[in-house]
Amino acid sequence: MPGLRNPLQRLVGHMRRATAEQISPIAKELDEARRSTLDWIERPEAHGHEGFVDLTIHFIGASGLPKMDVIGTADPYFVAKLDKALTFVSTVKPNTLAPVWNEYWKIRNVPVDAKLHIDVLDKDNGTVTDDFIGGTGTNIGPGTRELTLQAVGFRNISRGMMWIKIESVPASDPKADTRPYIFDGPIRYSRHFAPTIGLLGNVQDSHLYSTWKMFLRGVPLFFGDTVQHWNKNYKAAQAIFQGPTSVAVRSTIQAGHRMLYARSTTNNFGVIKGSENIVNILHGGKVDSLAPHRVKPAVYTYIISADDDSFRFSETGAAFFVDFASKHALHANCAEAVRYSGEFHPRPEGGWENFSDDIPDEQVKWEFVLDNNSGTYAPDPMMLAELKELFEYNFPEFKIHTLDFNDPRLSQSRDACRAYALAKRGITQDDLQPHSHLPGEETLSHRAAVLSRPDGSVILPPHDPSVPS
Repeated sequence: MPGLRNPLQRLVGHMRRATAEQISPIAKELDEARRSTLDWIERPEAHGHEGFVDLTIHFIGASGLPKMDVIGTADPYFVAKLDKALTFVSTVKPNTLAPVWNEYWKIRNVPVDAKLHIDVLDKDNGTVTDDFIGGTGTNIGPGTRELTLQAVGFRNISRGMMWIKIESVPASDPKADTRPYIFDGPIRYSRHFAPTIGLLGNVQDSHLYSTWKMFLRGVPLFFGDTVQHWNKNYKAAQAIFQGPTSVAVRSTIQAGHRMLYARSTTNNFGVIKGSENIVNILHGGKVDSLAPHRVKPAVYTYIISADDDSFRFSETGAAFFVDFASKHALHANCAEAVRYSGEFHPRPEGGWENFSDDIPDEQVKWEFVLDNNSGTYAPDPMMLAELKELFEYNFPEFKIHTLDFNDPRLSQSRDACRAYALAKRGITQDDLQPHSHLPGEETLSHRAAVLSRPDGSVILPPHDPSVPS
């Protein structure tokens, strides 16, 4: 098999900085990689149900990467694609030529003849594109392997080495052939900061300048092929998706999305291993109070992307929403359809109206209330049951409620959440809706509009504040 020459010697030489616990078992497995892969190919009965397998891919690390930056070395990350059906994007490892990622990717119902392709890139903060370091590819046979990264068009020029381990078991899903390539964890997330936050010196609540992207498990198992198309009866959506200025409007929103979700060395990355990780994400509030260390009573705008099944959300009152006609379109990168969209808020069992800050967060049984409050995509309320099942599947430690945006129980719960924030956490009425928080603050919409138009002119769609976006 290509790329498996002298694996133990190269592994020890290139991964010297890794811990002894990482090196020892990996080196041993590399000696068995050829034998394991050949055995997998020659034994079709090992492929599982109808030629499908469930995979766990361990992206270990890389070494020998070329220096890419004038100052420093490189800020590498990788993009892995499985048959162009699923994509995995790693964290960025700053200033290193020998990154150790130790990141995992679990996929169910993978055809046995699937191919894995990996590109390693150098992150350049503030640029539209990143520098390509090298790429490689392999089959999905089980075992640990060393892969040579190659430059584009130069198959014999090495740009470093990468180590991965693949575990494969027969697919357990009897319908694997009808629903292939199901992402199965772990649930990873990234926190992104609006680019304008770097220009501000006195940000009291970073939550209002943050957005999160989280990859949920098993979305197609619950939604199938169902998506929610943009709402042709919604004026702001019409301005985005049709009409004489729609191209310019979309360009502005998409420029804002790129800046908002840019992958950089300043992002926060993590894996959801339990309820405490979710609770920590929901911490927020004014820095001069105890609020940053408590779950913030806040309402969030969310979408579930139809492109990559990611759950994207931010506070409904986030500063970067100023002057954007549609919060949901900004999160969705102006996609014409999403899996689902709306708003959600956390609440303690019994509701915020019955809560006291005397109770520590770790002693609270937390609940999520999700709805379909989105004018841009007008999600079908008949899918709320599937939405509930999806979140129960991903977050079993939380009680999940899904309510239609017209349900009076939703209004009561949301109003109680905001009332508690105003009365107990120092939140102001202005914080509940997007606004420029500081004098002279540049809005994301203004920067996006300037960047998206060569002549520097600004075109923004009309916004009706009485209609949810």
